[in-house]
Amino acid sequence: MTQEPTRPRFFHNPLHFLVTWRSFPVYELLGYIFMFSASIMFAFGIHRYATQDYIVIILSVATMYCGFFAALIWNDITDQDIDTVVHPTRPIPGRRISPKTFFGIALVFSALTFLFALILSPWCFILVGAAALFTAVHNRYLKRLIKLPAYSEIFTPVQWLVVPLFGFFVVWTVLPHSADMFFTLPLLGTLSIAKADLLPMALLVLFTYFADDAHDVAEGIRDMEGDRILGVKTYAISFGPRTAAAVSFSMVVLAGILGILLYYFTLLSEVFLIPFLIFWAYTLIFFYQLLRTKDLIQQKKLGRMVGRKGYNFLLFSYILMFIDLALQLTLALSRSC
Repeated sequence: MTQEPTRPRFFHNPLHFLVTWRSFPVYELLGYIFMFSASIMFAFGIHRYATQDYIVIILSVATMYCGFFAALIWNDITDQDIDTVVHPTRPIPGRRISPKTFFGIALVFSALTFLFALILSPWCFILVGAAALFTAVHNRYLKRLIKLPAYSEIFTPVQWLVVPLFGFFVVWTVLPHSADMFFTLPLLGTLSIAKADLLPMALLVLFTYFADDAHDVAEGIRDMEGDRILGVKTYAISFGPRTAAAVSFSMVVLAGILGILLYYFTLLSEVFLIPFLIFWAYTLIFFYQLLRTKDLIQQKKLGRMVGRKGYNFLLFSYILMFIDLALQLTLALSRSC
């Protein structure tokens, strides 16, 4: 007889379950607070913040954090057949929670995400809704049905682009700023865009895409068997693990170049640039090691570790951005006193 998932594992301690259902390092869970804050601060710039501005940042972080949990839980629900093969210890295949209970949790986090976004502005609500719709359709259907080579890993990072975009949408619709382009739609109100924001936004979006995709491609080498069985098109499936390793390495190189351009063309300072370059060089070592490895078994073992290094590169780059902006803000305030 099939054993049902044990209900008390979630309901006796929901918070403990949510922070342990995946192997989240503590620094990662804390790092998202700084990551999501950095996207708003980067778009808003360095000047005196009013109390209301801090409230907007806190609400924005809450929106993105709830969206992060919602997206991951929906992914676990839609990918439970894949996870049974490649991630058997995750909650649903590991029978630590039922799909029905997880579905309910996903609904709660999704509702909170939409509620917080709507409180900020209708434009933020639309952005979150578009991202949620794409993520749901992509994870549930498109990545299994579309046979375009490497489709899954080309489009999966798109869901992370909501982080840099949300920062600018909050500024353009909620926070005080100068603007020279205005778009007004019924029910949504006005989107006030500063042309000077477009290049920083584009650079941050591109950096986020390539840094996130680099780690996805590396981890795709490890997950080849499950992806092949279910028809998911990754670089490793479409072109082979060696080509996937080369693509992953190239994406880290591009992400590093984009990080340098962020320093050169935006308000970021050497406080960001110097540790960023060191961390980029450190990350490249591991991706180069994956690139040089020819044995498939070893490639799969390295894929998981290198993927984690790549994800840390994305996360810590945003944390460095937060540290830089926070220090600049503190210095600006001390000079004005």
